Amino acid sequence: MSSPSSTADRSAWIGLLGGSALIGLAAVVPWLVGWEVHARSSEASRSGVAPPLHGFLEPRVTMGTLAATAFAVLVVVTVRTDRLARLSWGRLLTLSYVAGLAWLLLLGLTDGSAGISRVLGSPHEYLETARSVGSIGDLLSGFVALIPRDAPDHWVTHVAGHPPGALLFFVALVRMGLGGDLSAGLVVTALAATTPVAVLTTLRTLGAEATGRRAATLLTFSPGAVFMAVSADAVFTAVTAWGATALAVAATRSSRTATWGWGLIAGLLLGLGVFLSYGLVLFGLLALGVLLAARSARALLPALIGAWVIVGLFAWGGFVWWQAFPVLRERYWDGIAADRPGSYWMWANFAAFLVAGGPWVAAAIGRWLSAPCRIGKPAALLVGAAITTLVLADLSQMSRAEVERIWLPFLPWVTVSTAALNNRWRLIGLAGQLLWAIAVETLFYTTW
Repeated sequence: MSSPSSTADRSAWIGLLGGSALIGLAAVVPWLVGWEVHARSSEASRSGVAPPLHGFLEPRVTMGTLAATAFAVLVVVTVRTDRLARLSWGRLLTLSYVAGLAWLLLLGLTDGSAGISRVLGSPHEYLETARSVGSIGDLLSGFVALIPRDAPDHWVTHVAGHPPGALLFFVALVRMGLGGDLSAGLVVTALAATTPVAVLTTLRTLGAEATGRRAATLLTFSPGAVFMAVSADAVFTAVTAWGATALAVAATRSSRTATWGWGLIAGLLLGLGVFLSYGLVLFGLLALGVLLAARSARALLPALIGAWVIVGLFAWGGFVWWQAFPVLRERYWDGIAADRPGSYWMWANFAAFLVAGGPWVAAAIGRWLSAPCRIGKPAALLVGAAITTLVLADLSQMSRAEVERIWLPFLPWVTVSTAALNNRWRLIGLAGQLLWAIAVETLFYTTW
């Protein structure tokens, strides 16, 4: 009869090897069989397209790479001293934010300041459009008419592909004097770094502090940082994460006033998330997971009211979500998505997600699947909800490729599963995840 430790190692190894094989197959199969999977639009001036990533193979080593590597070594050495276990919760959260922000910036700056500013400065992104926005009312009332590709002066790719909340965020930055490519990138990065803090706070609020402590380092130093520092989806990730935190607080408070106050805040944040990205309607599953973990539905009504306040405000301004989504869906299938074979992307999407999450997330999922309650019921519910959400997003066929960015809001909640790994696996995993992130940043021009 095998011991619990050998069973744990076996399930983790199965996850690690299975996830690594999936990434390898997604990268190699198109090349071996000459399969054009359209990982990104063709660019005559670039070669080395690297599915399943939306990017190119472009190895380079810079002084920034060396700085990021030195920081990674420092992190591993620090964790080995077991200092984190002796920190108060407040100091742990502070360190998580500061260290996470440093990690985001160091990875982004491996390409110099352009590593932070380049993506947001792209004409396909939001900033260029945000700088030209005049009346907010006109923007909202005329938004849907400019989604179709054949509309005169139609929206650029990312603006058209999201509800107007995403564009309005950058309009706000422009009007606050933070609309430069670099300054906007720094704001996005600063917000992105709050995500692990939100997830850890949610876990503690739901009575899973021990799980949060075990997952803290792998949450903070996730390879997802490669994409978080330069993507507007990092803002979406932070907003929904804090929405889940507010919902957890609302659901666990005995005071009716606190429940309603925090519940309304949760609804406003989660409702806003749906107006940042259409796909975040699926975050409702994670919200349900929070309520199930809290074993209370008291916060549901105030949260729903808060969410509908957001819906009402946008509708009052002239944008109706459920009228816009079918129009967006038409544009989506009029574009490159129709050329992307579902027979590849239905499984390669998960490989792209694991590139962002790192192979050790696959090891953790393997361990979690073999013993879900090892991380406690509240955390297990959140991990299960996040994984279910990914499956539904994949089945929707609205996420063919680019999910290393699109699925970022669900990555931290899946990463909570790393708490199921034993100390040795988590320590080795931390080193492996840091190295993986540096390798992805160094070997690929990731587009995000």
